[in-house]
Amino acid sequence: MSILNTLHRVGALARASLTHKLDSARAITFSLTRCSDEGNATEGDVTESSSAETPKIARRPVISVETSIRYMNSDAYKQTYGDEPVWKPYRRNHKGMFPTRRTRKTCIRKGQISTGNPCPICRDEYLVLDHRNVKLLQQFINEYNGDVLSYSKTNICQRRHKQLLVALIRAKDYGTITYDVPLRQYDYSEWKPSNN
Repeated sequence: MSILNTLHRVGALARASLTHKLDSARAITFSLTRCSDEGNATEGDVTESSSAETPKIARRPVISVETSIRYMNSDAYKQTYGDEPVWKPYRRNHKGMFPTRRTRKTCIRKGQISTGNPCPICRDEYLVLDHRNVKLLQQFINEYNGDVLSYSKTNICQRRHKQLLVALIRAKDYGTITYDVPLRQYDYSEWKPSNN
């Protein structure tokens, strides 16, 4: 009996919002949660109220930069990533033996994660690419020459890589990230020929 009610609600939702593309799994889940929230409502009441309202799409919350900076210094971050960069434990899904050089264009479409294996930045909503989040940006800089690591190594999507480049340029302009090549002092007496 509840399956028929659910299917009836899905049809009512589809008729109510013809302008939007209907995702049947989301509509069924929405109607099941509505049914469990309303409890002892009659069938007519549920059908009328569900046809008047459209289902809300579960979108990712917008996290501020200050929250992201606090997260980078928290124990939850240390338990998740340890001392390694955020891109280190990530493994890409790809067809065939060798991965393609270019990563996917984006992991998030219309405010939702659109893939089963999102990139290291898209999968954690508390990682915000901004010029003030220095601890995150330094993980994408090569420690030996100061260059930005390639997306084929870090496996982040193209959209996040562009955001990373913009954040790094702004961080260098604002002076939050500076890079100097370390000066090495060599002892040339080890290579000088002996005068024996």
